[in-house]
Amino acid sequence: MAGNRFAPAVFYLISLVATLFTSFPSFSQSVGQPNVPLRRSVGIGGPRAASLRVSVDLVLVPVTVTDASNHPQTNLTRDDFKIYDGEQLQQIRYFSSEDGPISVGLLLDVSSSMHDKIETERAALDQFFRNANSEDDYFVITFNNRLHVLSEVTQSTNSIQTELGLVQPSGSTALLDAVYLGISKLHTAKYPRRALVIISDGGDNSSRYKLREIKSIVAESDVMLYAIGIFDSTPFKSFEEAMGKRWLSTMTDVSGGRTSTIQQVSKLPEECAELSRELRTQYVLGYEPRSRTTYGKWHKIKILVTNPSDARPLHSYYRKSYYVPNP
Repeated sequence: MAGNRFAPAVFYLISLVATLFTSFPSFSQSVGQPNVPLRRSVGIGGPRAASLRVSVDLVLVPVTVTDASNHPQTNLTRDDFKIYDGEQLQQIRYFSSEDGPISVGLLLDVSSSMHDKIETERAALDQFFRNANSEDDYFVITFNNRLHVLSEVTQSTNSIQTELGLVQPSGSTALLDAVYLGISKLHTAKYPRRALVIISDGGDNSSRYKLREIKSIVAESDVMLYAIGIFDSTPFKSFEEAMGKRWLSTMTDVSGGRTSTIQQVSKLPEECAELSRELRTQYVLGYEPRSRTTYGKWHKIKILVTNPSDARPLHSYYRKSYYVPNP
């Protein structure tokens, strides 16, 4: 397993572009020059996606915008965004805020520390499903010191809930190994938009993988990671518990997702419902880089969001860089 690595070119989401061509009739018109041939094809996600071709070098960036209370903002327009590639302001050639289906992997902590939280975790999962797009598909992985694929890819949330009802928490925590397996499964997911959602109350004390390895894998994948950390305010914590939030944030931030934390386990269902709605309200911005593409390099992205009709500060979550492989 340690030798496996994901294809780079995170934001050249070719599979997403192909889907957009079929889903949005006006897409080629919004991009312009649809018949100009490419000098090369850029693929992502392995041989299946690499066989796809598009007619324009387009960088697509999924963006989530929330207010100070982490409520998703759904009323923004193209004019509310500015996007920079490096230091250069880019022209937004494509803009979407559609509620399209998404492939979701759910990673559920069932280690011994979750013993008094498992019923709330089940209720939280129910709220996540209730607020999701009905066409989403899911798989669920439970983890303690062992990983168990509770449910393969399915749209039957009832079967997932039934399986989770039989789980009894025990053992230590192999969070990083669970993230590796989750990204591996999403590598061949049905939909081009892909997310991994982690629910846990601590760090990691049982994985074979190291944080730096998983961070690199996440950065090179086309998966957005989100985490809900259950961290109470007790001063007596193990090292793994104390570092839990930092480890989760390290992974989610590099993916363009985010980590939210709660101190009361009773807040978990509400937080899961909010996150599920957030996944339905992503914006997608597309641009053609104005500067000459530098192959074999990481390119930095910066997005500024303004909403003149609302003076409250807005927070945006997106990948801060993308990689262009050598031709």
